[in-house]
Amino acid sequence: MRNRLAASRTLALMAESAAAPRRLAAVVIPIFANPPHDVVFVERARHLRRHAGQIAFPGGAVDDEDEGDLARAGLRELHEEIGIPTPAVAIVGRLDPIRQERNIFNVTTFIAVVVPDTPLIVDLNEASAAHRVPLAALLAPGAVHPGIEVIGDARIATSVFDYGALHVWGLTGS
Repeated sequence: MRNRLAASRTLALMAESAAAPRRLAAVVIPIFANPPHDVVFVERARHLRRHAGQIAFPGGAVDDEDEGDLARAGLRELHEEIGIPTPAVAIVGRLDPIRQERNIFNVTTFIAVVVPDTPLIVDLNEASAAHRVPLAALLAPGAVHPGIEVIGDARIATSVFDYGALHVWGLTGS
């Protein structure tokens, strides 16, 4: 019963989001400079309104303090969520914005290299954990593949990446 209620809530938020005005958001794919060039994912805190408990890249909505600067927003969120300070990061790429189909955001992704041995300090208001995955695991043939996520009665076609206990899907899986 609890899972059905959570699924109903998720679907209601998706429907509500589809009608809402679009907002800008930024995420950062942090990759450690030293081998094995770990990529960092966050596990979103369970108390969050949207995407609670999901595995994602650090990031979030552009706030007023970001003054419309998407990179600044992504770096701010990276620091807030897992404690990586801006001086320890070099942005090396930017992907085209993606319009979330089931949410209110247009998301821009930045690829960043992180200074070796930079500690990860998880802010439990933002995330419940940070996970490091070797870049080679993501790039392996077939590692990211088509899948179906079931939320309540809805079946969502999405890209999926599994690594150990991590299950990545949705926008992050793409």
